[in-house]
Amino acid sequence: MNKTRFVVWTSTAIAASLLLSGCQVLTGYQQIDSAENAKVWTGKITPVAGEVNIACVGTYHCEIARIDQTRIIGSDTHEPLNPTMLVAMQAVNANGKSRTGNKHGQAPVAMDMTLLTHKKAIKIVPLSASAMPGLTNYYARVKPGKREVQVNFYPENNLGYVERFAMIHDFAEAGTYQLRAYQKKSSNNSGSLLDSASPEPLCVELYQGNSVQRRFCKEIGAEHQGEFVETRVVKAEPTQSPSKPLAKNKVKAKVS
Repeated sequence: MNKTRFVVWTSTAIAASLLLSGCQVLTGYQQIDSAENAKVWTGKITPVAGEVNIACVGTYHCEIARIDQTRIIGSDTHEPLNPTMLVAMQAVNANGKSRTGNKHGQAPVAMDMTLLTHKKAIKIVPLSASAMPGLTNYYARVKPGKREVQVNFYPENNLGYVERFAMIHDFAEAGTYQLRAYQKKSSNNSGSLLDSASPEPLCVELYQGNSVQRRFCKEIGAEHQGEFVETRVVKAEPTQSPSKPLAKNKVKAKVS
């Protein structure tokens, strides 16, 4: 069987912005190998006017487990719990004809991207083959608004090891939001065997388009007992016009 390589593309061209200082992207993001057994996927996030897309990236596999009180992807089956949530798809045959269904082989597909009809409506769209053979990465379509989102991240090629992350965020503006996981490099490594055997802390950043909105890192200390703790994100103001004098040693910043 020929080995197939797939690359996750998004409409916001996020791949180039992942060269983050002080962190390392985990294996499994962007370049997906040996995905022959995966289900149909779109390969990119398709923006829909007036809607919010929520996706997760960065680890071998990740799943949007819950949005508000609605369970999305089952932690045991790793598939959508409600088949009606999955967007209707049509597999296009070689002769150009289409046939409707939700499960197909690796053929071009056309998706039903009909607008969501009400505030609580949720649709799940297959995005790409997972780095774990046989699994699929999905993204969610929702209406703008304040949401509680729970995501399961799998930093290793092992479904038995999962990092559960949850946050509440006001997705006020329509567009694409991504929860990107990475491992924070420690600057305090003493070089001991204990330090080298300990995993680097996992961090999750919320991107709106290409901009980081929020950042969370897992604290190993006893005070937080392995919880994700939000850290400050500083956003520099746009450079002022050259015609206006700049005060020396003063930089305005916003803190979210």
